[in-house]
Amino acid sequence: MRLLFGLFAFLIILPSGCIDPLIKQVETNDTKYSERFRPQFHFSPKSNWMNDPNGLIFENDRYHLFYQFYPDSTVWGPMHWGHATSEDLTHWTHQPIALYPDSLGYIFSGSAVMDYKNSSGLGSENQPALVAIYTYHNMEYERSGRNDYQTQGIAFSLDHGMTWEKFDGNPVIKNPGIKDFRDPKVFWHEPTQKWILILVAGDHARIYNSKNLIDWTFLSDFGHNEGAHGGVWECPDLFPLTTDQGDQKWVLIISINPGGPQGGSATQYFVGDFDGQKFTTAQKESKWLDFGRDNYAGVTYNDAPEDKRILMGWMSNWDYAQVTPTTNWRSAMTLPRSLELKGSNSDYYLVQNPIIEPSIIARTEEFDVAQVTEGVVLPSSQFQMEFEVDLSEKTVFELANEQDQFVFSIDPTLRQMMVDRRFSGKIEFSDKFAPGQQISAFIPENRAAKVTIFSDASSIEIFVDQGRYVFTNQVFPEQPYSHLRIVSDGVKTDKIIFSELNSIWHEQ
Repeated sequence: MRLLFGLFAFLIILPSGCIDPLIKQVETNDTKYSERFRPQFHFSPKSNWMNDPNGLIFENDRYHLFYQFYPDSTVWGPMHWGHATSEDLTHWTHQPIALYPDSLGYIFSGSAVMDYKNSSGLGSENQPALVAIYTYHNMEYERSGRNDYQTQGIAFSLDHGMTWEKFDGNPVIKNPGIKDFRDPKVFWHEPTQKWILILVAGDHARIYNSKNLIDWTFLSDFGHNEGAHGGVWECPDLFPLTTDQGDQKWVLIISINPGGPQGGSATQYFVGDFDGQKFTTAQKESKWLDFGRDNYAGVTYNDAPEDKRILMGWMSNWDYAQVTPTTNWRSAMTLPRSLELKGSNSDYYLVQNPIIEPSIIARTEEFDVAQVTEGVVLPSSQFQMEFEVDLSEKTVFELANEQDQFVFSIDPTLRQMMVDRRFSGKIEFSDKFAPGQQISAFIPENRAAKVTIFSDASSIEIFVDQGRYVFTNQVFPEQPYSHLRIVSDGVKTDKIIFSELNSIWHEQ
């Protein structure tokens, strides 16, 4: 293992002209998405505030992304559903706002399904309805001290989500007197021939079913004594996955705020069984979807092609989401990830494989291992990088510019993977953004593991061991990162594959 020294030493001896082209590229990029820190291959709204992804569904050969949106400010306010569509989960087209607040309240998070059999009567078999199921949040009720200020409503579209009509009989699920009662996820359960709805109620989840998406029956609850309870449960999702050994299990995703292992918001998951009425699990410990700080409220697509389970999350954390140093807009989504279930009865775990359209790769370059050990000047700060490491050897990955440094390390001696963004750039906007290293435990093994890293204008996503360990983090460097160093005797490949990525917004 070579001794690690700071990148600042070799940065000083390099001419500043090495960095100037990177800065110029950002300043002169001829798109509407050229603001400082603006993500170039992650979804972000044209302007103003965005948070949770909602209503994820593949329909009419397009992926629909609805999302929590406030069109009048860059901080949270009266929630709407924004809307965008994509044919490849990489290039996105902005659509008109889908759902607006009404007399029943703001439009909080929820889901969407295609009612192909017209069980609801809101469409027809020849023209089935796209049905959104969401939470109403009544601010007047909340301000008056009532607990029943959140209810569940539905709306429907007969033109593939372009225009919407609210159901006259809303709310379809009234509040039984629970303070936090929200975020319904709905799916069709073939064995029981019923719609299943799961929502969260403070510190646990509640499961309902229905024949018609309108009349709902409470079935069971889960979570009073399971999982992490450091904050309010949010944004549930329940779906089946089959392991490579042929075991079918059900996965329940629950976001929690606060109470995450790195502070603030995070998402936990449970692996178990669902019989159409009740979810059960033998899992004792909390499992976390992401070991970084900025992947929250993620849910999966209904009706994705080839029965894939594709997740997308909000790339932020409620500890500092409303004060990040962006202008005109605030927040982005994570890269979409295809989920797979690995392991056996003794230990099931999720792996995440990032999805990105190869057409945005501008060019690919190979770096020698010795070259990156000494440090290289990057051709772009906007990239995908792949290499393999031995999980029994210490590895340190550094991105830097003349004054900022982002570090990721794998330390088998300490049995830890660590992210350090304390010196990554702007952090003064919140004392909760980078209070220390992000430390996650892992079990070292003497074998090769693939590492994939995505760097965008204000984020770094790291996937280790085919996505078993994932670290999603925002960063706000004073200048784009321009230098790379990887120090490890455990790098298992001769070449580091570097792919520069184009912006997805040139045609917007």
